[in-house]
Amino acid sequence: MGEWHPESPARLQAIEDQLILARMDGLLERREAPLAELPAILRNHTEEALALVRDNTPKTEGDHYPLDGDTLLCAHSYQAALRAAGAALAATDAVIAGSIANAFCAIRPPGHHARPSEPMGFCLFNNVAIAARHALDSHGLARVAIIDFDVHHGNGTADAFRDDPRVLMASFYQHPFYPYTEPEPRTATMVNVPVPARSKGDVVRALIEEHWLPALDAFAPQMIFISAGFDAHRDDDIGGMGLVEDDYAWITKQIMSVARTHAQGRIVSCLEGGYNLSALGRSVVAHLKALAEID
Repeated sequence: MGEWHPESPARLQAIEDQLILARMDGLLERREAPLAELPAILRNHTEEALALVRDNTPKTEGDHYPLDGDTLLCAHSYQAALRAAGAALAATDAVIAGSIANAFCAIRPPGHHARPSEPMGFCLFNNVAIAARHALDSHGLARVAIIDFDVHHGNGTADAFRDDPRVLMASFYQHPFYPYTEPEPRTATMVNVPVPARSKGDVVRALIEEHWLPALDAFAPQMIFISAGFDAHRDDDIGGMGLVEDDYAWITKQIMSVARTHAQGRIVSCLEGGYNLSALGRSVVAHLKALAEID
């Protein structure tokens, strides 16, 4: 999106660097992501939303097209967005088939702000929403949960599933903050909890125990998807919260417990935000250690 932009390729390199430092790079099974096919994208997005990305992707290397003040397309954006969604879809297939226990998709651009009708907030297609619809519509699951721990509200995901009883969304997010959506009443399938800036891990852990876990147990999801944003970290200046690596490990372990109880352990986690490169890499390592049950 431009050299100045925080959503940069350096984010994925920072994750790779921290995996090497943690001596985890050789412990993971790596798979290349395919390009998503258009019918999968269109399960969640309108033709117009797809066309906004496809038809405005610049033809010339180095050119950019602004979809909004934060979200720009370069010559490779459409292919990158298809591959990010394709990673989530392939991971879903592999986890449901049982060839892997769970998966983390190290992908960009992120997705959870992308509404069914439009891209926004660094996000082109909603990777987690596309994968969740694939699990429901292609694999016949009856109930899936989406858990979002990005510092920003996953407004695109909420818009996609607000009226769908097959999907439980649970999140916390800094409020007031981008995308400046007003908090909604919590329901049996929408458990999105706003928290004030400077909230730390103790606040988040308490709300998870009070709100997320009872809702998840009552819903009994058959698969869990994670919008794994790490910009609530105390070192990340894009947000204003105070989480640390141990908090992300704890959150992941709670999700793992729910998945073991209700979902045969099936989890697909997709990278969302996280813009302090060191904090991002360290936090992803903590998340992956919990997913892989590595102490």
